[in-house]
Amino acid sequence: MCRCQRSRQRSEREGYRLVSNPTAAIIDYGLGNLYSVQQACGKVGIESNITADRTAIEAADAVILPGMGAFGDAMDHLRRLDLVHLLRDLAAAGKPMFGVCLGLQLFMSESCEFGRHEGLNLIEGDVIRFESPVETRLIDGKPRDFNLKVPLIGWTPICEARSWDGTVLEHVTPGASMYFVHSFYVRPTDPSAVLSTSHYGHIEFCSSLQKDNLFACQFHPERSGAEGLKIYRQFAQLLTQRKLHGVGDS
Repeated sequence: MCRCQRSRQRSEREGYRLVSNPTAAIIDYGLGNLYSVQQACGKVGIESNITADRTAIEAADAVILPGMGAFGDAMDHLRRLDLVHLLRDLAAAGKPMFGVCLGLQLFMSESCEFGRHEGLNLIEGDVIRFESPVETRLIDGKPRDFNLKVPLIGWTPICEARSWDGTVLEHVTPGASMYFVHSFYVRPTDPSAVLSTSHYGHIEFCSSLQKDNLFACQFHPERSGAEGLKIYRQFAQLLTQRKLHGVGDS
């Protein structure tokens, strides 16, 4: 008997469950830098596959929906690939799903970007544009308002909207700055879904949310340094815990 077989039998006798690394399907619908997401997954032990294949998506432990670009174009691509109903079904079945940037917005019911477009409707709410964000600054000791350009591009702090314990943000430092690039933001109908908020001038917006098996963030954790990588690492740990407990096994 080889050493690995003896180790497996010993672990089973002692009540341990041996599990492989968690897997994730990174949805390839033609928008966004998917390889930076894949690199972040690799750093934390998630075996990821960039794919639009339905069978591969169903077989993965989790789904990651990244993306940059226009909401309507993204939904059109997902429909052409016949993935809209699949993603809805997997979300309803409890498969962990992670949305990044445009992926967060696609989770919502609808968007007003260049017309009105239906979203995946995984989380009830809408997507609207930053309208005339204003920042007040002290100039010679006097407050003055400055109009901010849209899109928001750059580093912005994320603040707790509720406790991060047990969530994908559990190990992130409250107030840590993450990297954002966006002109639109989400408004979930259920405020308890909001995990973090951020500000662009006088506008406070939802910068991440988590509801049941769904997590999504407006910022790019894969472009946000060590703090951003903590999110992928915690996501990997949560997936591993699910596998250890047999959740999602066929």
